[in-house]
Amino acid sequence: MVTLAMPVTAANRLSGPPQSGPPEDAPLAQRCRLREVSAFEELFRLHSPRLKSVAWNLLRRRQDAEDAVQETFLKAYRHIGTFHGNCTLATWLCRILINTCRDMASRHSRRFEHSSDELDVHSSPGVDPTLTLVLEQALTCLSPILREVFLLAESEGFSHPEIASILDIDSGTSRSRLCEARRQLRQALLTRREDY
Repeated sequence: MVTLAMPVTAANRLSGPPQSGPPEDAPLAQRCRLREVSAFEELFRLHSPRLKSVAWNLLRRRQDAEDAVQETFLKAYRHIGTFHGNCTLATWLCRILINTCRDMASRHSRRFEHSSDELDVHSSPGVDPTLTLVLEQALTCLSPILREVFLLAESEGFSHPEIASILDIDSGTSRSRLCEARRQLRQALLTRREDY
């Protein structure tokens, strides 16, 4: 597992069967449909850490990531009626977030740029900050579709069925994109190693 800037923790790694939401999703979703404030607070508490990590890894700017997560929860509030329980709430929210991040990136006409003050290379104890920076730079060489699959799988710990649901692709496509992303990253890292 690759750790990038905002490490995955037990608090932001959610699991559940990819085909249907866990039993606890149904009551929470129903309470959200009834517009219970406490239900949306719980939804935010449960899912915001992981969504912030996904958004930061995709957008590379803290403010953009925070804006994307806020927009995701606003969209979830407006469209909770479209959640039918055929995936987990985490997967549904992440799908909204990915689309929001894509919209933000195209609106700002940038390819996931970041500034050096945004990097949080010290967040993972025992990880060489130089290695983290080199990996961050190598990730920018990946196309957005490969980067999304790589980050969802390797940094966020989503399974291929979950990634397929989030990105609206087949599980096999998720696997092949991850394989290609790893191949390209390996090549980029080897090339950079030869440069040093």
